[in-house]
Amino acid sequence: MQQKNTWLLPDGIEELLPEQAQHVESLRSKLLTMFNCWGYDLVIPPFIDFLDSLLTGAGHDLDLQTFKLTDQISGELLGIRADMTPQVARIDAHNLKHDWPTRLCYTGTVLHTRGDALEKSRSPMQIGAELYGHKGLESDFEVICLMLEMLALTGLTQVHLDLGHVGIYRALAEQAGLNAQQERELFAVLQRKDRTELNVLLTDYQLTSDIAEQLLQLPNLNGESSDLAEAIKALNTSHPIVTEALQDLSILTEKIAQRFPALDISFDLAELRGYHYHTGVVFAAFIPGVGKEIARGGRYDNIGKVFGRARPATGFSADLKTLATLAKLEPSVTERIFCSLQRRR
Repeated sequence: MQQKNTWLLPDGIEELLPEQAQHVESLRSKLLTMFNCWGYDLVIPPFIDFLDSLLTGAGHDLDLQTFKLTDQISGELLGIRADMTPQVARIDAHNLKHDWPTRLCYTGTVLHTRGDALEKSRSPMQIGAELYGHKGLESDFEVICLMLEMLALTGLTQVHLDLGHVGIYRALAEQAGLNAQQERELFAVLQRKDRTELNVLLTDYQLTSDIAEQLLQLPNLNGESSDLAEAIKALNTSHPIVTEALQDLSILTEKIAQRFPALDISFDLAELRGYHYHTGVVFAAFIPGVGKEIARGGRYDNIGKVFGRARPATGFSADLKTLATLAKLEPSVTERIFCSLQRRR
């Protein structure tokens, strides 16, 4: 007997009808062509992979988002990719093995065990670009510019760029001598930006007054790019890693402002998106009317180490289906040939 409602799809899983599919495919083609013009070569990682490879360098959140199953041939634990970035890092480190900077781009469906609070979809179509083999602001600047050009080609306007640097918190936590449990607790409080709770926590840790004051300042050190110089003074640290990170953010902000003078740029020194994954500059793009970032990325050096070769790396990704929904592009017109059916006598 046929089951009822066999046309239904699982929660968070969508299908694209002809007009939607054509729109997504048209945008995909435009963006990949643009990536190629920037020197980024297309790669196509597999949809399913060994679980260890998929979770390389990833945090606990990605582990929870990954569907897991057992390979009936090898008995190994496999995963359906929830993020393509580790796979692309493997391609650079193990398959290509270039001694020079490598630029790769990709697009494909990923699968999540659950959607987030704002985006119910569990099957985003991830599109992104990664630059391997160069450690420095030049590559951070390049991938941010490429992301902004992607959004411009999509037709999105009034883009807001938010910058951060996870190395600042990482260095301060190390200087404070926090153990793993304390670092996780402090990380959670900083994400909530609860100054009262943060003050209580730092008092319990019995830190020196200087380092406690620097950590206490972090939730307040955010704002427009013009406020960054004052934030640097307010942090008032002599830690070399923190000093370098703040200098990098200042230089990067200035370079981006010169390239995109109309762009709205802000910073947040307590923004720790991808903290367990990223190692340096992090960034995200927002537009009015959308309650979450529409593209995000950052630096994640040494992810290729587990694949046999550590390489500096930076990149970004977005959901192609989300971009297509938001895109302000002229609809394409397809010419078709009509063949009438004539009955033979």
